[in-house]
Amino acid sequence: MTNKLGELTVEGVNHSYSSGKLKLPVLFDISLHIKAGEFVALCGSSGSGKTSLLNLLAGLTKPEQGKIWVSGQEISSLNENKLCVFRRNYLGFVFQSFNLLPNLTALENVELPLVFAGEKKRIRRQRAEQMLELVGLADRIHHKPNELSGGQQQRVSIARALVNKPSIVLADEPTGNLDSVTELEILQLMRSLNREHGTTFVIVTHDDQVAQQSDRIIFLKDGRIIDERQSARAGSEMKVMSHEAD
Repeated sequence: MTNKLGELTVEGVNHSYSSGKLKLPVLFDISLHIKAGEFVALCGSSGSGKTSLLNLLAGLTKPEQGKIWVSGQEISSLNENKLCVFRRNYLGFVFQSFNLLPNLTALENVELPLVFAGEKKRIRRQRAEQMLELVGLADRIHHKPNELSGGQQQRVSIARALVNKPSIVLADEPTGNLDSVTELEILQLMRSLNREHGTTFVIVTHDDQVAQQSDRIIFLKDGRIIDERQSARAGSEMKVMSHEAD
């Protein structure tokens, strides 16, 4: 598995949700490959299937047809217990609503994945403090969520997602509840962490401004991939690199 760390591959995935006796198809013949260390945006309007695809990549739902490999592991073949262990070891999650526990401090929220992993208190405290410092919150570690701004709460959420050193971070509308200035700060933070640590990021968004901060944009419509392209940002960086090489 190690030589595939950070990679995601989807082959011929079809998926439906059940509503009583009815089946509602949501994804059709999805195939894609995301390289280790890429920063990829899944884009589309509401109902396009982008969040359904993210849930499949996370192993939260299993595809009706097709296969999904995450860091070299074919996850649809794993039972729920093995999936839980796999997610804990290889995946980090960032949510639009932050999903922080209100009665815990920033430090305690970031420690949670390490608690579930059975890490010793001294080690998890040290790693949580390091992550909060990395996201610029060293002076807020003892604050509870209601004492933090939206941007600070999302920084805590990112620190929590990365504290277990996952090879892949999956983010569902991570800037959806933030103002435009804070949105850019959070995107720049994630890009910085992506570059410095080589962590793969897959972000679901309907916002073109967010998508343009990625390396590659995959567009979905009505449950199908209709296009994929390099972002404007990635194109500019390639031109800079080309000029430097000259």
